[in-house]
Amino acid sequence: MTRMTRMTRSESRLRWLGAGTLLVTICTVAAAQSPQKADVEGVRNFTKVDATIGCAGATDVSAIPTLAGMGYKSIINLRQSSEPGAAIDESRQAATAAGMKYVHLPLNGSAPDPSVIDGFIAAVTDPANQPAFVHCGSANRVGAVWLAKRMVVDKWTEARALEEATTIGLSSATLREFALSYAAARR
Repeated sequence: MTRMTRMTRSESRLRWLGAGTLLVTICTVAAAQSPQKADVEGVRNFTKVDATIGCAGATDVSAIPTLAGMGYKSIINLRQSSEPGAAIDESRQAATAAGMKYVHLPLNGSAPDPSVIDGFIAAVTDPANQPAFVHCGSANRVGAVWLAKRMVVDKWTEARALEEATTIGLSSATLREFALSYAAARR
Protein backbone atom coordinates (compact mmCIF):
# COMPACT_ATOMS: atom_id res chain seq x y z
CA MET A 1 0.00 0.00 0.00
CA THR A 2 1.09 3.51 -0.61
CA ARG A 3 1.47 6.17 2.03
CA MET A 4 -1.71 7.87 0.84
CA THR A 5 -3.94 4.87 1.56
CA ARG A 6 -2.28 3.63 4.70
CA MET A 7 -2.38 5.45 8.05
CA THR A 8 0.45 5.32 10.47
CA ARG A 9 -0.28 4.32 14.05
CA SER A 10 0.20 7.95 15.10
CA GLU A 11 -2.32 9.17 12.56
CA SER A 12 -4.78 6.49 13.64
CA ARG A 13 -4.39 7.45 17.31
CA LEU A 14 -4.91 11.12 16.46
CA ARG A 15 -8.15 10.32 14.66
CA TRP A 16 -9.39 8.26 17.61
CA LEU A 17 -8.39 11.06 19.97
CA GLY A 18 -10.24 13.58 17.81
CA ALA A 19 -13.34 11.37 17.70
CA GLY A 20 -13.21 10.91 21.48
CA THR A 21 -12.87 14.65 22.04
CA LEU A 22 -15.86 15.28 19.78
CA LEU A 23 -17.94 12.74 21.71
CA VAL A 24 -17.02 14.32 25.05
CA THR A 25 -17.92 17.77 23.67
CA ILE A 26 -21.31 16.53 22.42
CA CYS A 27 -22.06 14.90 25.79
CA THR A 28 -21.01 18.04 27.66
CA VAL A 29 -23.26 20.25 25.51
CA ALA A 30 -26.18 17.84 25.96
CA ALA A 31 -25.67 17.78 29.74
CA ALA A 32 -25.48 21.57 29.87
CA GLN A 33 -28.88 21.78 28.19
CA SER A 34 -30.62 19.70 30.84
CA PRO A 35 -31.79 21.23 34.09
CA GLN A 36 -29.08 21.21 36.75
CA LYS A 37 -29.92 21.04 40.46
CA ALA A 38 -27.68 23.03 42.78
CA ASP A 39 -27.49 24.10 46.39
CA VAL A 40 -27.88 27.83 46.95
CA GLU A 41 -28.06 28.96 50.56
CA GLY A 42 -31.50 30.35 51.37
CA VAL A 43 -33.07 28.86 48.24
CA ARG A 44 -35.19 25.71 48.29
CA ASN A 45 -35.08 23.30 45.33
CA PHE A 46 -32.88 25.42 43.02
CA THR A 47 -32.67 24.31 39.38
CA LYS A 48 -30.67 26.08 36.68
CA VAL A 49 -32.69 25.36 33.57
CA ASP A 50 -30.47 27.13 31.05
CA ALA A 51 -28.54 30.36 30.62
CA THR A 52 -31.71 32.47 30.83
CA ILE A 53 -33.65 30.86 33.68
CA GLY A 54 -33.22 29.62 37.22
CA CYS A 55 -36.16 28.11 39.11
CA ALA A 56 -36.78 27.39 42.77
CA GLY A 57 -39.14 27.09 45.64
CA ALA A 58 -39.14 29.27 48.73
CA THR A 59 -36.40 31.88 48.60
CA ASP A 60 -35.25 33.74 51.67
CA VAL A 61 -34.77 37.48 51.35
CA SER A 62 -31.15 36.99 52.46
CA ALA A 63 -30.47 34.95 49.28
CA ILE A 64 -31.35 37.79 46.89
CA PRO A 65 -27.86 39.39 46.84
CA THR A 66 -26.42 35.93 46.06
CA LEU A 67 -28.85 35.55 43.15
CA ALA A 68 -27.84 38.98 41.83
CA GLY A 69 -24.21 37.88 42.14
CA MET A 70 -25.06 34.79 40.07
CA GLY A 71 -26.10 37.15 37.26
CA TYR A 72 -29.89 37.08 37.55
CA LYS A 73 -31.42 40.37 36.38
CA SER A 74 -34.94 39.77 37.64
CA ILE A 75 -36.98 37.81 40.15
CA ILE A 76 -40.40 36.51 39.16
CA ASN A 77 -42.27 35.51 42.31
CA LEU A 78 -45.37 33.29 41.99
CA ARG A 79 -46.14 33.21 45.74
CA GLN A 80 -49.31 34.72 47.15
CA SER A 81 -48.92 37.46 49.74
CA SER A 82 -50.96 35.42 52.21
CA GLU A 83 -48.50 32.50 52.23
CA PRO A 84 -46.45 32.12 55.41
CA GLY A 85 -42.93 33.39 54.78
CA ALA A 86 -43.74 34.93 51.38
CA ALA A 87 -42.22 38.31 52.40
CA ILE A 88 -43.26 40.01 49.16
CA ASP A 89 -42.46 43.60 50.20
CA GLU A 90 -39.13 42.64 51.77
CA SER A 91 -38.17 40.61 48.69
CA ARG A 92 -39.08 43.48 46.38
CA GLN A 93 -36.93 45.87 48.45
CA ALA A 94 -33.99 43.44 48.51
CA ALA A 95 -34.24 42.90 44.76
CA THR A 96 -34.32 46.64 44.08
CA ALA A 97 -31.34 47.16 46.41
CA ALA A 98 -29.46 44.44 44.48
CA GLY A 99 -30.24 46.12 41.14
CA MET A 100 -32.78 43.50 40.09
CA LYS A 101 -36.25 43.89 38.63
CA TYR A 102 -39.01 42.31 40.75
CA VAL A 103 -42.17 40.86 39.20
CA HIS A 104 -44.92 39.52 41.47
CA LEU A 105 -47.43 37.22 39.76
CA PRO A 106 -49.33 35.44 42.55
CA LEU A 107 -50.59 32.03 41.44
CA ASN A 108 -53.16 30.16 43.50
CA GLY A 109 -52.24 26.50 43.17
CA SER A 110 -55.76 25.24 43.87
CA ALA A 111 -57.57 27.76 41.64
CA PRO A 112 -55.00 28.85 39.03
CA ASP A 113 -55.74 31.81 36.76
CA PRO A 114 -54.59 31.68 33.11
CA SER A 115 -53.78 35.41 33.19
CA VAL A 116 -50.87 34.60 35.52
CA ILE A 117 -49.30 32.43 32.82
CA ASP A 118 -49.89 35.25 30.30
CA GLY A 119 -48.00 37.63 32.61
CA PHE A 120 -45.31 35.03 33.28
CA ILE A 121 -44.66 34.43 29.58
CA ALA A 122 -44.47 38.18 28.95
CA ALA A 123 -42.03 38.65 31.84
CA VAL A 124 -39.79 35.65 31.20
CA THR A 125 -39.45 36.28 27.46
CA ASP A 126 -38.60 39.97 27.89
CA PRO A 127 -34.83 40.22 27.19
CA ALA A 128 -34.58 43.02 29.80
CA ASN A 129 -35.49 40.44 32.48
CA GLN A 130 -32.98 37.80 31.44
CA PRO A 131 -31.57 35.88 33.02
CA ALA A 132 -34.58 35.50 35.30
CA PHE A 133 -34.96 33.73 38.62
CA VAL A 134 -38.47 32.33 39.12
CA HIS A 135 -39.76 30.96 42.40
CA CYS A 136 -42.80 29.97 44.43
CA GLY A 137 -43.02 27.96 47.65
CA SER A 138 -41.82 24.57 46.45
CA ALA A 139 -41.19 24.97 42.67
CA ASN A 140 -44.49 23.21 41.89
CA ARG A 141 -46.15 26.35 40.46
CA VAL A 142 -42.90 27.29 38.74
CA GLY A 143 -42.90 23.91 37.01
CA ALA A 144 -46.49 24.47 35.84
CA VAL A 145 -45.95 27.91 34.30
CA TRP A 146 -42.65 26.78 32.78
CA LEU A 147 -44.42 23.75 31.24
CA ALA A 148 -46.93 26.08 29.57
CA LYS A 149 -44.15 28.41 28.37
CA ARG A 150 -42.16 25.54 26.88
CA MET A 151 -45.17 24.24 24.95
CA VAL A 152 -46.62 27.59 23.80
CA VAL A 153 -43.50 29.68 23.15
CA ASP A 154 -40.77 27.10 22.55
CA LYS A 155 -43.09 24.60 20.79
CA TRP A 156 -41.84 21.66 22.83
CA THR A 157 -43.74 18.39 22.81
CA GLU A 158 -45.87 17.63 25.83
CA ALA A 159 -43.64 14.73 26.88
CA ARG A 160 -40.42 16.77 26.72
CA ALA A 161 -41.95 19.77 28.51
CA LEU A 162 -43.48 17.54 31.22
CA GLU A 163 -40.15 15.84 31.87
CA GLU A 164 -38.42 19.17 32.40
CA ALA A 165 -41.30 20.59 34.49
CA THR A 166 -41.21 17.51 36.75
CA THR A 167 -37.46 17.95 37.23
CA ILE A 168 -38.06 21.57 38.20
CA GLY A 169 -40.70 20.62 40.79
CA LEU A 170 -44.12 20.10 39.18
CA SER A 171 -45.96 17.45 41.19
CA SER A 172 -49.57 18.64 41.40
CA ALA A 173 -52.03 16.94 39.07
CA THR A 174 -54.23 20.06 39.23
CA LEU A 175 -51.41 22.35 38.12
CA ARG A 176 -50.24 19.89 35.47
CA GLU A 177 -53.72 19.75 33.91
CA PHE A 178 -54.05 23.53 34.21
CA ALA A 179 -50.77 24.10 32.33
CA LEU A 180 -51.60 21.49 29.68
CA SER A 181 -55.06 23.00 29.12
CA TYR A 182 -53.52 26.46 28.85
CA ALA A 183 -51.03 25.22 26.27
CA ALA A 184 -53.66 23.32 24.28
CA ALA A 185 -55.83 26.42 24.03
CA ARG A 186 -52.95 28.54 22.71
CA ARG A 187 -51.11 26.24 20.33
